Amino acid sequence: MASDRTSHAHRVVVLALPGVIPFELSIPHRIFGRAFSPAGDPLYTVVTCTSVPGLVPTEADFEVYVEHGPETLATADTVLVPAAYEPDVLFRDGRLPGPLAEVFARIRPGTRMASICTGGFYLAAAGYLDGRPATTHWSWAERFQRLFPSVRVDPDVLYVDDGDVLTSAGVAAGIDLCLHLVRRDHGSAIANDVARRSVVPPHRDGGQAQYVRRPVPEPQLATTSAARGWALGRLHQPIQLRDLAEQESMSVRTFTRRFREEVGVSPGQWLTQQRVERARQLLESTDLSVDEVARSAGFGTAQSMRQHLQSALGVPPTAYRRTFRADRA
Repeated sequence: MASDRTSHAHRVVVLALPGVIPFELSIPHRIFGRAFSPAGDPLYTVVTCTSVPGLVPTEADFEVYVEHGPETLATADTVLVPAAYEPDVLFRDGRLPGPLAEVFARIRPGTRMASICTGGFYLAAAGYLDGRPATTHWSWAERFQRLFPSVRVDPDVLYVDDGDVLTSAGVAAGIDLCLHLVRRDHGSAIANDVARRSVVPPHRDGGQAQYVRRPVPEPQLATTSAARGWALGRLHQPIQLRDLAEQESMSVRTFTRRFREEVGVSPGQWLTQQRVERARQLLESTDLSVDEVARSAGFGTAQSMRQHLQSALGVPPTAYRRTFRADRA
């Protein structure tokens, strides 16, 4: 029986299927298992299950023993599916064989679903991604779209949050996804603490486009890192594209191209991301008014910040503060 400290924790059930990648299988345990409330209580319980309890073959040269069977899925608040490369029919025809379809049928309606890398193929075949945006590892994105034409595949991002269904790109993007879930559930302060404990950045800039091999890679004689550092120190001020380009002694055109190659998004999109993150931190950790937060984060007006936070987070600033300041109380 769960203790008082864990009985009310959000329950994450990880589905380990044959051919699972061990690294990705371990990510949810590492990230969610290190998330604690300010009082030191665990915020999640993480349980692994599989279709048939016992030894599960992995993509590596070893097997893992999984004690829990598919009935565990019915106890989940969130089900997370890491990448696995069996059965062949899934990746060839885009369908789940009967026994595996029965496994997914055990998941309660309303359960939050998430996947890492090609785990998204399982969600798509089970019908969770019909008509929704999603991502997967960039090298599998074309096949993903071909097998599941109703899914709106974005091959450039690290993860996609569509509310109750989330998908991530390959391998380490699973860390980004899990940290995002912690941040979404409990705020930036707790997610940042988990990131520090795991020795990973709390938020990676850009998307997976920056990791795609180019047919003819252009020599990187200069980077845009100094401009990004310069901008982070003055987010509260107006920053023009030409200001950023001047920090690297580049033309605006060259800077914009190089920035997108390195970061995966445009300079304007990156600035908005950083300002949203700054606003989140200030809303969680200070008593500044919404107007003061908007100015400090560089949005200028509360109305502008409200629009950007609503777009990025799905809630206005006051609701975000009420949720996450209450968690910290």
